[in-house]
Amino acid sequence: MGKLKRALGLMSGTSMDGIDVALLETDGDREVRHGPAASYPYPPEIKVGLRAALKEARALKDRADRPGDLRRIELALTALNAEAVGHFLQANGIDPGSVDLIGYHGQTVLHDAARAMTVQLGDGAALAQRTGIDVVFDLRAADVAAGGQGAPLVPVYHRALAAQLSELPAAFLNIGGVANVTWIGEGGRMLAFDTGPGNALIDDWMLAHANAAHDADGARAAQGRVDEDALKALLTNGYFGVPPPKSLDRDDFSAAPVAKLSVEDGAATLTAFTAAAIGKAREHMPREPRTWIVCGGGRKNKTLMSMLAARVQNAVVPAEALGLNGDNIEAEAWAYMAVRAVLKLPITFPQTTGVAAPMTGGVLAQAP
Repeated sequence: MGKLKRALGLMSGTSMDGIDVALLETDGDREVRHGPAASYPYPPEIKVGLRAALKEARALKDRADRPGDLRRIELALTALNAEAVGHFLQANGIDPGSVDLIGYHGQTVLHDAARAMTVQLGDGAALAQRTGIDVVFDLRAADVAAGGQGAPLVPVYHRALAAQLSELPAAFLNIGGVANVTWIGEGGRMLAFDTGPGNALIDDWMLAHANAAHDADGARAAQGRVDEDALKALLTNGYFGVPPPKSLDRDDFSAAPVAKLSVEDGAATLTAFTAAAIGKAREHMPREPRTWIVCGGGRKNKTLMSMLAARVQNAVVPAEALGLNGDNIEAEAWAYMAVRAVLKLPITFPQTTGVAAPMTGGVLAQAP
């Protein structure tokens, strides 16, 4: 075992809820010690600004460009992340000088691997200046530039967590804005890809039709009826037949087939769509997972978890069943990958992103 490094992970990802912060001590390999974690919601004006930023980002030709409101939002997000770090360290009595690194994801506003474009808003150098801690950021870009999908990146951390499991293969399923899965077999064999929509379509539907940020507990979906014709139309998307590795942008799927449904029926059908897409992911796996370990906000949607359990063969359990915090696995993963990045260890692999050979990534911004 190498020397343990203490790292913070900051995750926003494709969801527009806020910032997850988690502390991890790790050697960048199999040794993982979980620390405290917390979430800091975005204020309403940031959520409004982000929806505008998503539209502006679609027109980007250069991933470094920040036209219109993109730069203003990026500055605001960076400030919010710096504040989150300060609050987190103070709340947990942690000396900033005892933290070696921050792994900073930033807010994804565009991910289009076909165009070799992945854009996460967040200024890593400014964050290092404001926190006084070295920051590793832009962890997706090198993989995309080398011909990889740039996603999912969390599988290497899932592999470290799977070391505690007695039975393999297992599937770590993260249901955020987009859903992604990591299949892990004996000997650390991995296969990973985005399965399809996660919470994004459901959240957007609830915002547009019920003025709600999400379908809490899946309650509205539970009151509705799945429209089988609409579900069939949603599942005709050619993405599902593409062999992995493969990845998605938050807005790659349209909710048009459910446009005329009631709030409840639309929520039920879109929830069934997420579950069915995950179920179809099994077609690409070498063997059926013995256990599905679910993390991310989607595990709190009781209707989604029930629909998912009906579409796979074996147990579907929240991450908490393994003693993990399902809200913070991605934030922990960014801390873990930051450590791997400074140690020049690979974070992406042919079986996870399609890159030609295992490679490291990220940009190091050193604190003053």
